[in-house]
Amino acid sequence: MNSTQALLRNTILESVRANQPAASPMPAISHFSTNQPADLVATFSKSLARMAGVVVDEDVPDLDAFVRRQFPEAKVICSAVPECEGTIKPASLKNWSEASTIDVCVLRSPMGVAETGSVLLSDIELQVHTIGFLAHDLVVLLDPKQIVSNIHDAYEHPYFKLRPYSLLMTGPSGSGDISGIVVHPAQAAKTLTVVFLPSPKGGQRTG
Repeated sequence: MNSTQALLRNTILESVRANQPAASPMPAISHFSTNQPADLVATFSKSLARMAGVVVDEDVPDLDAFVRRQFPEAKVICSAVPECEGTIKPASLKNWSEASTIDVCVLRSPMGVAETGSVLLSDIELQVHTIGFLAHDLVVLLDPKQIVSNIHDAYEHPYFKLRPYSLLMTGPSGSGDISGIVVHPAQAAKTLTVVFLPSPKGGQRTG
């Protein structure tokens, strides 16, 4: 990017920032009662498997060794969690586009959704927003105690009200056509692996 392009980009971004709409609270949505699954962990695992995700429910005492065993060709392992050393940290990325060089990214989700197999990620977990979409493979740590029943329960998580950036990610990238055929991967992460690992904060449900 040359200086003229950079100046134009900054002018556009400054204009967007200066003309943001006024902040408004999230809308109140009725909580429709559903039958809660007897086993949230099992339901989450089945839901994620339907979306081409992988669940690891056995003990993983050495996360670094696990990642290298699962992804033997990975050279750049970005760790956003203290449980894994990796080869780089999100803070080392100087530009958002550098996330495309990441082979495997390890991060933690504060909540899973049994109904859909989704994991919640915010600016806190990602640190650099693009690592959730430009990294080739994702390994997400999830405390089983942090799994909620459905999307209505998920909507009540404080991150959706307090964080500037939050999303629910369901499996690796995929693309579906009108015939109902889904192809994995598509335009983002090739694989998504969820490792059940208690939170170092004690595993108290925050949503």
